[in-house]
Amino acid sequence: MRLIEAVSTRILNLCDERNISVNKLATLSGLTQSTLDGIVNMKFVNPKTLTILRICRGLDIRLHEFFDDELFKDIDDE
Repeated sequence: MRLIEAVSTRILNLCDERNISVNKLATLSGLTQSTLDGIVNMKFVNPKTLTILRICRGLDIRLHEFFDDELFKDIDDE
């Protein structure tokens, strides 16, 4: 799995767990909807760490919790 695929899937899974939309997460994170949509739809293949940190804050989790998932176990970006 590519890194952007794992990030996108993780965001969508966390939104599902919290029963919030991607648009709501954008608001909670202080990001534009287009920025978050670009990440979730894999148009932005290399989101900044600061953007991921803001997403984590919107989800009320720590950065290490975001990446502590099996999705990130075998990343392949070739």
